[in-house]
Amino acid sequence: MARLLKLMQNEWMKLWSKKASWMMVFLLVLLLFASAAIGKYVNSTANEGVEESWQAVTAAQLEVNKAMIMDPAMNDAQKDYHTGQIAIAEYRLENDVRPFEFTSMQQGVIDAHEMLSIVTLFTVIIAAGITASEFSQGTIKMLLTRPVRRWKVLTSKYLTTMVFAVLLSVITLFTAALAGLIFFGIGEGTFLEWNGSEVVEGSYWLEAVKLFILSFASVWILGTFAFMLGTVFRSSSLAIGLSIFLMFTGIQAVFLLSNYEVIKYYLFTHTDLTQFYNGFMPVPDITMTMSLIVLAVYFLLFLGISYWTFSKRDITA
Repeated sequence: MARLLKLMQNEWMKLWSKKASWMMVFLLVLLLFASAAIGKYVNSTANEGVEESWQAVTAAQLEVNKAMIMDPAMNDAQKDYHTGQIAIAEYRLENDVRPFEFTSMQQGVIDAHEMLSIVTLFTVIIAAGITASEFSQGTIKMLLTRPVRRWKVLTSKYLTTMVFAVLLSVITLFTAALAGLIFFGIGEGTFLEWNGSEVVEGSYWLEAVKLFILSFASVWILGTFAFMLGTVFRSSSLAIGLSIFLMFTGIQAVFLLSNYEVIKYYLFTHTDLTQFYNGFMPVPDITMTMSLIVLAVYFLLFLGISYWTFSKRDITA
């Protein structure tokens, strides 16, 4: 264990010795602040001279959710979601409990998980190159001459990549909060949630963390996929290109093939676990348990290929 931690420390130092890693953090923070600034500008211009009470907006959302729950195509998970939204809307109107404004620090924190697509992109770049770069730079021979098993070397690289992804996710959450505080300030309102039997007041920070954990599944599995490609093909450009291509086109395939049974076992049907939390499910006949099992199978497959290839590869040439 101590040897593995030492290897991870070495990989972590190599990672941060590259300007690209620091540039990713800088770009992430810049994009989050830019997004908040643009949101403030768009909101101020779009709503200029237009005033609509939160009661009117909540009442409209209530009617939409009532219409949605009557749709026979809704599955149980979707019905539960809309039932909760109806209960929350009715509670707000009956007790005069206003929600957070769209332009508020609190709502920005709750919605910050939507920016994890940027973290996914940066994780893919790191995962694809952390092993492939050793081959392209010729440092793999020196690395493997140490009295350390190959699987430990590869494990240290994979875990370093995932720690980097977690760090970027944490930066995303707190930067979104800081940007929201600067541009919007702390707005009025109360966060409410449906616990299955009643409406209760909840923590918007806890809600944000829940959404981040669910959204991180995409970062994790795509990072693992890119890591496998970089290890197998020893080409970071190929791994990055293919991973990014699938990241942007994979979900489109879900909608195109939603009427076919095979889509239930397609990777990108399950990467967005927030679908079980927000009721938006492109493929209705799946469950959280099924998604976790499918993701686990893909994860083991990707890592299995990576370890087998890395362990058997001849690096003397």
